[in-house]
Amino acid sequence: MPSDQAIQFDPAQHLEQTEQGDDALRCDIYLLLATLLRDVPSAPLIEFLTDLQSEENATPMAKAWQSLSAAARAVKRPDLEQEYQQLFIGIGRGEVVPFASWHLTGSLMEKPLADIRFHLSQIGLERDEAVKEPEDHIAALCETMAYLIESRDMVQKAFFNRHIATWYNKLVDQMNQAEHAQFYRAVAELLGAFLTLENVSLTQAPSSRKNTHKIEVKNLTDKAEQQS
Repeated sequence: MPSDQAIQFDPAQHLEQTEQGDDALRCDIYLLLATLLRDVPSAPLIEFLTDLQSEENATPMAKAWQSLSAAARAVKRPDLEQEYQQLFIGIGRGEVVPFASWHLTGSLMEKPLADIRFHLSQIGLERDEAVKEPEDHIAALCETMAYLIESRDMVQKAFFNRHIATWYNKLVDQMNQAEHAQFYRAVAELLGAFLTLENVSLTQAPSSRKNTHKIEVKNLTDKAEQQS
């Protein structure tokens, strides 16, 4: 797999110098979700999220962007660090378990992880030794999808359907139900809305995807360009 550092979402870096299309925005969102879920978001990223401008409608994606921006404006740094610790680390185990194996089998390091590793080897990817989390971590899966966006639709669809579609709703529910979740409830809302959109989009023929895949945020990449 590509290294975590190489493909981390960076709000100060313009991700594409050419005109942004749906696929570039999809890549940005996958990387944003990976960054939010792998570690405590940086102060520049939180500042970036406070200024997001979403479309003014009531679609799940628009509401998710609005919730995330509002949560970024409300959260204090010490509270965010404590929340991440309680949710994803904890003592022994956090309130949220971001691994496919756990949600699909009830245990860590089980067959879903082996299946992911085999699939990654088939498409020419391997784990970066600098990344400590197993490949079935939701952040690693989002990073892989970002990497695969330039691939054919059938490659994206196969990976998403086999390794994300089967359990992401369970993770979203767990994040929403977590006792100490505040900022991360907004992250869960975006995660659920976006992956549901992906789930629908990736089942359609390529020619029909453009009309259904509405990201509903005006300046995810525009803002990054301004800060570069």
